[in-house]
Amino acid sequence: MSHPSYPLLFSPLKVNSMVLPNRVAAMALVTRLPGEDGFLNQQTSDRYQRYARGEVGLIVVEATAVHTAKSGNLLRMGGDEFIPGHRDMVTRIHDTSPSKLALQIIHFLKVARSGWRQTIEMLTMDDIQAIVSAYGAAAARTREAGYDAVELHMAHSYTLASFLSGRNARRDEYGGWSLETRMRLASEVIVEARRRVGPDYPIGVRFVGEEFIKGGYTLSDSSYIALRMAQLGVDYLSVSAGGKFEDAVKFKGKPLDPYTGYSGDRAMPPASYPRGVNVYLAEGIKKHINAHGYLTPVITAGRIPTAAMAEEILEAGRADLIGLGRPLLTDPDWPKKTRDGHEDKVVRCVYANLCKQMEENYIPVRCGALWPKEYLHAPEAHDDCEPPEWPTNGNLQVEIKESGRVRLKWEKAVDRHAMYGYEVFRSVNGGPFSHVNSHKATATVNVDDDALAGNRYAYFVRPFDLAGNRGADSNIAEVTVAPKFEGLPDKEIVLDGRVEAQTGGHRLL
Repeated sequence: MSHPSYPLLFSPLKVNSMVLPNRVAAMALVTRLPGEDGFLNQQTSDRYQRYARGEVGLIVVEATAVHTAKSGNLLRMGGDEFIPGHRDMVTRIHDTSPSKLALQIIHFLKVARSGWRQTIEMLTMDDIQAIVSAYGAAAARTREAGYDAVELHMAHSYTLASFLSGRNARRDEYGGWSLETRMRLASEVIVEARRRVGPDYPIGVRFVGEEFIKGGYTLSDSSYIALRMAQLGVDYLSVSAGGKFEDAVKFKGKPLDPYTGYSGDRAMPPASYPRGVNVYLAEGIKKHINAHGYLTPVITAGRIPTAAMAEEILEAGRADLIGLGRPLLTDPDWPKKTRDGHEDKVVRCVYANLCKQMEENYIPVRCGALWPKEYLHAPEAHDDCEPPEWPTNGNLQVEIKESGRVRLKWEKAVDRHAMYGYEVFRSVNGGPFSHVNSHKATATVNVDDDALAGNRYAYFVRPFDLAGNRGADSNIAEVTVAPKFEGLPDKEIVLDGRVEAQTGGHRLL
């Protein structure tokens, strides 16, 4: 079922023997929901069933260890005993949703709270061959568990990514001498995984298009890394960025986390980064492999908030699938609502990265910015589409703080079922209104840190409930932030909720 406004986004895509119902892919996000035993427990299963109810095309289940070493609150697939739990979840999802599922399998090295970490230079040849075998066995178990595909994790700071890295310091046939030697282990893993799962089973690879560290590889290398993977028969390529140990921030008493530095920001770009900041990496890789005769589908991800933007990327041929992580965590019904013509009910991610902070601190991952605190998974509601209401008109008030920041305050809206939150919209100098922030239902204040003196700002607030129904917009409050000139008196005049700043007797509107 396609949508007239987004025909490509909601068109099917065949990937080897798997047919995806649409081009939306839920990227693997570590949830910290599993126990330390590595088994797939009920709350982890519930998280993925929640995604499936939103009918995303491809759900990539979080990083799952191919080995049996202690791995904290992460899933494992290092033995046959882990298969039944995964099979049960996959069966439940297949029985109720058109979504397809891939399991992301990973090998990682040891990291200690002291700051010590194992590196690839410490691995013996026997260790390397054990990694190849472990990936092959885990891929075979993935197929046995009923997953529609397996995704080989070769991104960020983990073992295979460290071999691929421009910073590979080994001095043997798996070392950093050349791109060929850096690719050797990744190539062997792909070949072994294919041998174990057969020619008809989809294999994807997640890798980085650029490392974003000094001495790391860039698009000039990743284009050829992707080409080798396509030549080896990989069925899709999922392009990420950064996430390296080399620029991680050190915190005393905590293991080094590869997502705390600049490269970590590039892996999960916050709101301060441009929309689609990493799309150029997938675009460059896709053009390169296409030019060499390979049509392997490419997934792009990284701050792609709207279906309109996703459609533009597909239409321009910059990627074949749109990877969403945080937007689907915020609202797993993003695909279904959009496809069915209810895009106005999508709860929008604000890219505050509180979810990222929870993962870094080993806390069960949820949308800390918007979800009501009692919810472990995204809220669901099935009311009669009755939107929330303001007691009056929102009574939006605005003031300029001494720091130059603009502070908004509004009254609480009410809903027959339950309030979810508020969206804040802003216009600059009479331009169009755009969504700049969202808040939980308990909030009544927003502070705009980006207002600059000499400009006129207008704001309104829109309430929404658990079903995503939007209420009426509040009144519009306007403010002109006046420049401060030393030695001249400044004052503000408030008229009908509008603040007009006067400086030295000259009104600035």
